[in-house]
Amino acid sequence: MESKEIISITNKFLVEEFEAEPGLITPEANLKATLDLDSLDYIDMVVVIEDRFGFKVKPEDFQAIVTFQDFYDYVTTRVKQKELV
Repeated sequence: MESKEIISITNKFLVEEFEAEPGLITPEANLKATLDLDSLDYIDMVVVIEDRFGFKVKPEDFQAIVTFQDFYDYVTTRVKQKELV
């Protein structure tokens, strides 16, 4: 799966699941602030990621994610790791 496809899928579910304004989702924007996420929202996001991309998310992985680009990079890396197995 290519990075562009991952970003497209990710943005689509962020808009659908978290009612995010598409124009506010930019690579440099702060993920938590833009989506107004609380701890339950993170759990919802983990469930959606695992369902859509087929890999398990470790809670500690989210500590390093600040921007949407960080999020895209994380998902892309994990998808590529899964594809190698």
